[in-house]
Amino acid sequence: MTAPTSAPGPEAIRRLSRGRVTGDGRPGRVVPSAGLLLPVAVLVLLTVAVAAPGLLTSVDPLAADPLRALAPPGGEHWFGSDHLGRDVLSRVVYGARHSISIGVAATVLAVTAGVLLGLAAGLSPTWLDEALARSFDVLSTLPELLLALLIVAILGPGTGNVIFAIAVAQIPNYARVIRAQTFVVRRSGYVEQALTFGRSRLAIIAGHVLPNVLGPIPVLATIGLGGAVIASSGLSFLGMGPQPPAAEWGAMLSEARNYLRVAWWEALFPGLAITLTVACLTVVGRRLQRRFEGRTPPA
Repeated sequence: MTAPTSAPGPEAIRRLSRGRVTGDGRPGRVVPSAGLLLPVAVLVLLTVAVAAPGLLTSVDPLAADPLRALAPPGGEHWFGSDHLGRDVLSRVVYGARHSISIGVAATVLAVTAGVLLGLAAGLSPTWLDEALARSFDVLSTLPELLLALLIVAILGPGTGNVIFAIAVAQIPNYARVIRAQTFVVRRSGYVEQALTFGRSRLAIIAGHVLPNVLGPIPVLATIGLGGAVIASSGLSFLGMGPQPPAAEWGAMLSEARNYLRVAWWEALFPGLAITLTVACLTVVGRRLQRRFEGRTPPA
């Protein structure tokens, strides 16, 4: 007689539903969910738009045709044309280069400064750590966009000032996490062992502390990039970013606000580009966060 097989338990059912095991309990092929594949595909498309926008459209984003002004979406202009007769699709594609590049540059600058300041706070004497920690707290009490707007108002408009302002506003997000991680790592056994063996302080920081405090940074940077894109578009909407006629999503929204009643498409598509970019970055960032916390098995 054949021994009766027991019903699969709850954990086996969950693993089977995720595609990690076959019906007989053996490991199976993992099928990534559409909820992750779609955001990744959109981000790949945006990367192409930033690196080589000419692959997605052959139309000059600055070419104006007054005879085609405010043309609705159709065969010649898939996203319609704006008030100067410029192709909205082309401007959205080329606008990714400004909006996303500003966000990436600001995020890289914020991560670099945040890591250095967080390490300095976590490894410094108590009085210096307290001073840095209180400064992080003060900056964190202000909304990022408001703080960036204040900095740009002092420094003046321009792409470089916008990048600097957004980076300063985001530094506390990274510095506070690195500071907390540094406190944990500096008390770990392998750091104490390295001190016992007589290794220099710089070697311990570079070889033991720094690599072990950077774990949360990819997660924070991915989510923070979405906030940086919103901030850059918001500042450009207020006229403080790249100046016309440059194609930038926030500036396009600013130009389109006077034509909402007669040409809704001029504002709709740049707004959708911003929303889609931030939503995809957030989804991917949350997925990375679950992976980092061990709540999601590797895909």
